[in-house]
Amino acid sequence: MTDSAAEPAPRLPDELRPWIAETGTGTGTGTGTEDADPPKVFVRLPDSATKLLVRTEGTGRPALLVSGPRVRATYHRGKPSVSCTEFRLPPGTVRAVLGVPAVELVGRVVPLGALPGRTARQLAYELGRLDHEGAVARLADLLPDRLPTPAGGTRHALLRAAVTALSVRSDRIPGQVGDVARELAVSERQLRNLFSDGVGLSPKHYARIDRVRAVLAHADELRWADLAVVTGYYDQSHMTSDFRALMGVPPRSYFTGRLPAPGSCQAIDSP
Repeated sequence: MTDSAAEPAPRLPDELRPWIAETGTGTGTGTGTEDADPPKVFVRLPDSATKLLVRTEGTGRPALLVSGPRVRATYHRGKPSVSCTEFRLPPGTVRAVLGVPAVELVGRVVPLGALPGRTARQLAYELGRLDHEGAVARLADLLPDRLPTPAGGTRHALLRAAVTALSVRSDRIPGQVGDVARELAVSERQLRNLFSDGVGLSPKHYARIDRVRAVLAHADELRWADLAVVTGYYDQSHMTSDFRALMGVPPRSYFTGRLPAPGSCQAIDSP
């Protein structure tokens, strides 16, 4: 999936809503700037989500992949012949859907059928050689019957509450990790363990990614100093430092198209 080349998402079947946080489609030809010369550059943003991908090159058969959380942005040369549909798994559902804890997938792109255990291999078999639309329809048939409801369980409820508390929202400033742990009556160590299994990242790194993505989404709406406040930073300097660490360049450079040199696309690895 190429964040900067996103297209309107396909309709999400009602049966998938408890499991799939968001769908999206895109091609491999996003641009970092509107007037960039070929080859164009697309950006993979930092992302706390684990995703199922249906990826097709040219007229070839779709490949079923799993993309783990991405802790920093990467910049790549576009591939016009690549298209991709992604299914973003909500926090706490990765082990149930794929049979592995989310922490094992951080920074990786893995063939679905190559993951250890029966759960992922069976899902890969069921999806088989379906195209994008077929994969969505088949997931709608499979997941509700074979997996427990994501609303059940104390650990899952705690994780979802913590994710909500640490995330940027329009009606409040996100909480600090220590404060959130106290509100949920768990230790910070317990909170880290919950995030490791269900998200793959520490609570602190999850919050950093969420804040930076909020800056990316709302940079044209507020002044830098005001944006820093509403996204939970101490000040504008703190925001700039975090943005540079995750995006590779400070905010002004990014939004004026002064991006890092693009590299080759991440290779697909195996466990």
